[in-house]
Amino acid sequence: MDRQTLCDWVHRYNVSDVAGLETGKRSGRPPALSDAQMAELKALVIKGPDPEKDGVVRWRCVDLRAAIARLYSVQVDQRTVAKWLRKFNLTRLQPRPYHPKKDAEAQETFKNSFANLVIEALPTSAAGKPLEIWFQSLPLGLTRGMKPEWVRRDGSPTSGRRSARGLLRYGTIVTIRSTFHGSSPRTRFGAICPDRQVGAAIIMPAANTEAMNEHLKEISTQVQPGTHAALICDGAGWHQPGKRLDVPANITMMPLPAYSPELNSMENVWHYLRANKLSLLVWDSYEAIVTACKNAWDFLINDPDRISSIGTRAWAYVST
Repeated sequence: MDRQTLCDWVHRYNVSDVAGLETGKRSGRPPALSDAQMAELKALVIKGPDPEKDGVVRWRCVDLRAAIARLYSVQVDQRTVAKWLRKFNLTRLQPRPYHPKKDAEAQETFKNSFANLVIEALPTSAAGKPLEIWFQSLPLGLTRGMKPEWVRRDGSPTSGRRSARGLLRYGTIVTIRSTFHGSSPRTRFGAICPDRQVGAAIIMPAANTEAMNEHLKEISTQVQPGTHAALICDGAGWHQPGKRLDVPANITMMPLPAYSPELNSMENVWHYLRANKLSLLVWDSYEAIVTACKNAWDFLINDPDRISSIGTRAWAYVST
């Protein structure tokens, strides 16, 4: 204890007796936002962004950080935004791929025996080659659906707002339907390799075997030379082996158990793209739909770390 501290204590004791020695409440750093601004921010989060004005279709911490800087001329860290959201007692509600008819036991068996299943399915031409694990899916669009949104932690929704068009159901095919009369649906075929952080996608007018053949060709071009790909997919009709399905020599199809979208990480990719690029939007033309699909896919491909973060599954590994 230095002399000055002792003098301060004596002075505080002489003024307020023993109570004067208690540690006082420090003012600390002033809050970045006032109470009124915090209430306004909470209302903004609950309301959700305006796609045209804010440039996003859902609030992320990074988006809210930019909005706070724009509205209040205050710079805060993303972690601070996350703390404020917890202080508001809000949590993000996001749908996950799930099918009510799933067989949990069959799914566990598939994951535990995945490596052996792949080895048994590989053709002799793949012997000794490095193996890539790919996930493939293509979803079926409905005109209405649920977007991820911030809700109170008690589970009650904060907003009844839903996507007008282009938000998709759980399933195995993703179709973007336009909103103008007489238009044709567009179907996105997508696949990712989480380990290499790459993907392959095409936009087709329909989901059928012919379209699947085109997607297989595109995936084949993305498989590294001298390697073989195990392509995890669901049991859709256009995935079934037969005379019409032309599987490239460097790809082996690995069907999932029935009703198992949660095992296919491409389903999570579609949810991610819908949440960030394709919800709360209405397209006015055929070309706008195609452009929206392309931009959404480019958004993913330009973020390779996101591909591995969303797509990696510990069980999807084969030692060759």
